[in-house]
Amino acid sequence: MDISAKKLELMQLLLQEQEETVLLKIEKAFEKETDWYDDLSHKQKDAIQSGVEDADNGRVVSHEKVMSKFDKWH
Repeated sequence: MDISAKKLELMQLLLQEQEETVLLKIEKAFEKETDWYDDLSHKQKDAIQSGVEDADNGRVVSHEKVMSKFDKWH
């Protein structure tokens, strides 16, 4: 079956469909996926970039050191 025939078959099924849940699932399939990063503010993106640069340049703190500080607070 070629693509045009498949589209026609699907359109016919869509026209006959009465279940709203099925139609909502089909609609969801056509929604464009967005990346959560795109929804961040410039300030948030700058903070992430700063953290990446810190990590790339070795400006990091070990997990053990962070946890030892956390233990003092808790």
